[in-house]
Amino acid sequence: MMRKTLPIGIQTFREIREEDYYYVDKTGFALKLIETGKYYFLSRPRRFGKSLFLDTLGELFSGNEPLFRGLHAHERWDWGRRFPVVRLSFADGVIRSRTELDEKIGELLDENAQALGVEMTHRSLSGRFSQLIRHTAEAHGERVVVLVDEYDKPILDNLLQLEPAREIRDGLRNIYSVIKGSDAHIRFAFLTGVSKFSKVSLFSGLNNLNDITVDVPYSAICGYTESDLESVFAPELGGLDRDRIRAWYNGYNWTGESVYNPFDLLLLFDKHEFRPWWFETATPTFLVDLLAARHTFLPRLEGLLTSEHLLSAFDVDHIATEALLFQTGYLTIDAVVPVGDILRYRLRYPNQEVRAGLNGALLEQLTARDAATVEHSARLYALLQANDFPGLEQLFTAFFAGIPADWYRNNPIARYEGYYASVFYAYFASLGLDLTPEDTSNQGRLDLALRFNGQVYLFEFKVVELVPEGGALRQLKDRGYAEKYRASGQPIHLVGVEFSREKRTVVGFEVETISA
Repeated sequence: MMRKTLPIGIQTFREIREEDYYYVDKTGFALKLIETGKYYFLSRPRRFGKSLFLDTLGELFSGNEPLFRGLHAHERWDWGRRFPVVRLSFADGVIRSRTELDEKIGELLDENAQALGVEMTHRSLSGRFSQLIRHTAEAHGERVVVLVDEYDKPILDNLLQLEPAREIRDGLRNIYSVIKGSDAHIRFAFLTGVSKFSKVSLFSGLNNLNDITVDVPYSAICGYTESDLESVFAPELGGLDRDRIRAWYNGYNWTGESVYNPFDLLLLFDKHEFRPWWFETATPTFLVDLLAARHTFLPRLEGLLTSEHLLSAFDVDHIATEALLFQTGYLTIDAVVPVGDILRYRLRYPNQEVRAGLNGALLEQLTARDAATVEHSARLYALLQANDFPGLEQLFTAFFAGIPADWYRNNPIARYEGYYASVFYAYFASLGLDLTPEDTSNQGRLDLALRFNGQVYLFEFKVVELVPEGGALRQLKDRGYAEKYRASGQPIHLVGVEFSREKRTVVGFEVETISA
């Protein structure tokens, strides 16, 4: 197979096909949607190929047959019919007010009217949008296809400014409600974005949308699958460790087939470096600040059990932590768990990139962005390799000793019980180590299990103001947490760590090793 050009940052279907870039055929998904329904909504994180899929739909409906030669849809589509396409994209720029939103919508409507050769005479934006759809259908003799990209970005850009966010939400709702009212003139409508706002808040006038976000058949509608790597990108895999690629970048799942983030893989193939390519470009500052402000207990994020309702509980006035992390791509679905007639979703980090990247960012927030954080992390890895437990105790103590006293006084986050355990967990997780937080057995719930360098480390964390000193190691032994790990045949280290909130440091560190 011949090597092709990597489509890094390319979201235009025509350019990819005409310039012979690598392309993962998603036209089968497009046909399935078109054949089985009319109104769709899809939520996916940033840089997952939503815009490219939307553009593919647009070219398909426009009847641009040469672009689809050799693809799944080519022999299955009626190229004799062409449908006019209205495109609205809020991906470009930052909108800060309702006035700016209305100006943007007006520009988008004018651009579409000019491209489609129709006129709008109404003054209101909703009236002009309605006219655009109706007049386009009349002028072209076919019903209209409506494609909306990044439908929610104007709101997301203002989540920390509640009043502008509410006004922008109302302005978007005013526009989206037109789609339902224009049903007689619409052939197909598809809206995409990062978040899934409740229908009441944003889609109250468009309650006929089919949300395919967590539908099994569409889990891989965006992103690259394992088979895509083996077929489409086979020429790029030389010299790369497949298991390492999988651990770093695969694992995003919406109840069906797992996928890779396209941006990650394209940069990996281009640079041949394992780095958090997506995380470095897609992580909003407000996310890290919000998690810290909510005193989020980091170990509990892995294995979090939630409901479908909570995953979609996303609105300007209330953003559930689970919904925020899931919709932005920092947690993904691990398993569907039926509880009676109700479905629950168990969440997890998608892969090593996200686990290490998010915990590294949170670690900086939890430790006052101390410059020593990076040095501590590197030292931690070396000490683990050497099994230097006295050195680990000294380093753990230094973790907290290096945080300025003023930061403790000015940040209530340092006063909550899970703060110290969260810092420890974040240090380990930011290194991309094999962790199992809050591992449950019939003896109870272990705080943290670490598998590293052919050994097992079992950690228990305690605050001494709440339990007697020496209680951490005693609990590890009394509850027999090591029994679950004996079958591995690896040395097991029981590590009890005790903190004092009053002294703001480690005051107890005991280790007991069980031979294999």
